[in-house]
Order: sequence, then structure tokens, then C-alpha cells
Amino acid sequence: MKVILTQDVQGSGKKGQVVNVSDGYAKNFLLKKGMAIEATTQNMNVLKTKQAAQDHKIAMEKKACEEAAQKINGKTVKLTAKAGAGGKLFGSVTAKEIAEAIQKQYGAQVEKRKIALDADIKAFGTYEFEVKLYQGISAKMYAQVSDEQ
Repeated sequence: MKVILTQDVQGSGKKGQVVNVSDGYAKNFLLKKGMAIEATTQNMNVLKTKQAAQDHKIAMEKKACEEAAQKINGKTVKLTAKAGAGGKLFGSVTAKEIAEAIQKQYGAQVEKRKIALDADIKAFGTYEFEVKLYQGISAKMYAQVSDEQ
């Protein structure tokens, strides 16, 4: 019997897959526990529609990330911070502050957890970092930290 899995089933397949299983296993276990639905033409069409919508969503996200990467790649983000004697910053410049600065200066929405800093920024200067926007799509940027006037 052909069924469409509604969740991952160990030994049978992953969610959304169409698998061929024995009639007894399908009727007595998978269908009864709600782990699968029968692979009728109507259910197959619903599955195809959902997969097409998911593929379209992924393609749109990837396109948006590529555009953002082109917009910010190689650019420098200017940040200001307060410092004490000797040029040491009070605290450090965080990924959150960098993400907000990218939004203000370049209009590209970047999540703070996608910014990969080599180390904490605790002094004035220019630092290189990477923004990992999507799997396989990243942009190199620079953070220029200067004293507040």
C-alpha cells in the first residue's frame, strides 16, 4: 500500500515521502497512529502543491540573501563607542550592534547570529568579519570602530 508519511518514521522514511509499505503495517500502525495518510490522487496533489510552495519559498529566500550579499560584500560598517583611558572600550562591540549598523547604513536586514566575529571587539580599529546569510552565501565586511565625539 502506498502512503504519504506525515512525520518521520524510523525504518520507513521521512516526513512528506511517499513510501510503499505492507497493507497490515499501514492500516494497523501508520494510519491508526496518524503517522501517514493514504496516497490517494487528492492527497498526492496536496503534497505536490505543498512541495512546490516550499520550493518557491526557499528560492525567494535564497534570492533575497544573494541580493543582500551583493549589497554589503566588501563594505565597511562605521561604529562609535565610548572608551576609557588607553583606548580600551567600555564593554565590547557586539554582533547585535553590528547588525543594527548594517541595517541603518546599508538597508540590509541581517540577524545577529549570522555575524561571525573572530574575537570580541574591545579596542578601536578596523576588524574583518563574515556575514553568513544562507547556506553557501556569505559576505565579508569590515567594522570600523571609532571614539564617540
